[in-house]
Amino acid sequence: MRFCTYTLLDTSPDPVTGVARSQTEAFEHVGRQAQWAEELGFDAFGVGERHAQRFVSSSPPVVLAHVAARTTRIRLMTTVTVLSLCDPVRVAEDYATLDHLSGGRLDVVIGKGNDPDQNALYGYDLQGQWERNAEKYELLRRLWREERVTWSGRFRPPLVEATTQPRPLQQPIPVWHGSASSTESTELAARWGDPLFSANGFHPMEKYAALVRHYRERWEAHGHDPAAAFVGAGFLGLLVADTTQEALRLYEPAFEAFRRSPGAVHNRLPFTTVEEYARDSSALIGSPEEVVDKIGRYHDAFGHELSGISLDVPGLREAVTRRSIERFFSDVAPVVRREHPSRQGAGQPTAREPGGLGSNPPRAGAPDAWATATTPPSPAQVG
Repeated sequence: MRFCTYTLLDTSPDPVTGVARSQTEAFEHVGRQAQWAEELGFDAFGVGERHAQRFVSSSPPVVLAHVAARTTRIRLMTTVTVLSLCDPVRVAEDYATLDHLSGGRLDVVIGKGNDPDQNALYGYDLQGQWERNAEKYELLRRLWREERVTWSGRFRPPLVEATTQPRPLQQPIPVWHGSASSTESTELAARWGDPLFSANGFHPMEKYAALVRHYRERWEAHGHDPAAAFVGAGFLGLLVADTTQEALRLYEPAFEAFRRSPGAVHNRLPFTTVEEYARDSSALIGSPEEVVDKIGRYHDAFGHELSGISLDVPGLREAVTRRSIERFFSDVAPVVRREHPSRQGAGQPTAREPGGLGSNPPRAGAPDAWATATTPPSPAQVG
């Protein structure tokens, strides 16, 4: 099992203390968090893309370039790039640039987004997001794999023998598909033979397990090797303590704040108590043994090889969060990695097509995706 963490650079006041970071402080914080994540032993650090409300993560390639300069090993992810809103030409240029600046450490996670405010900011409504996402992804694939691309579609002007610069360092840059609620994303990922990342967020396991099953079924239907499918999954929250009772006590203020949050209200969070939330959601709350067991149950359902965990939990004191994360990497991660190992190089595109793993190797100087992210930190790094 590999582990990633991610942020949307939320500048909302803490729901318990009322204290908020300024926008400048949010950007300073993300650099420190990325360095700490690398020292702890996370395999990847992600920055999501949002263009409205309280988030300042409107430019993930810029933020991730800053992260790249402050780290050496950890892979960089976009969680997610809202491709339905973006021009694929600009996406191809920005992320190929970041691929070079990071030494080939980039993975892009795409999604269609579901925020009416940011859609309105770009002149779109929510209708047609899936069609925009699919068409723009097909163009992005071609721009990264081909030179002199001639193309026409519904959602941007045509191209005639276009070549975007720079060319990606990795050939190709790994692309994942973010999945939250619809088989549209699982179908697109399966069609192209790409990895899937399940949000695994607001609801019990079965909703997301059904989407992962659909991905694997459609993957095989599209003629790909079933053993080559690759899945990641996010987890809602984390608190590792000596006992369940202590973990629940510490986490309860964060849960109460979360269930009143706009995202939880919009997604109709079904959990009403912290006990129910810890038992039936994907949140990892409990003793080290309980957290190991819960990740194992999700692995049985998803077969995932990458787990996503946030370093910031609104409503938890920073000292509590830091102790919990450190406990996770000392007492949980080694066991999970031993019991549920990930494949070397997994996460790269795996379809049997030009640009897929094995048919188009990385350029000289570009590392194998994830291969450099598997070296565990030394005790001195972890502290």
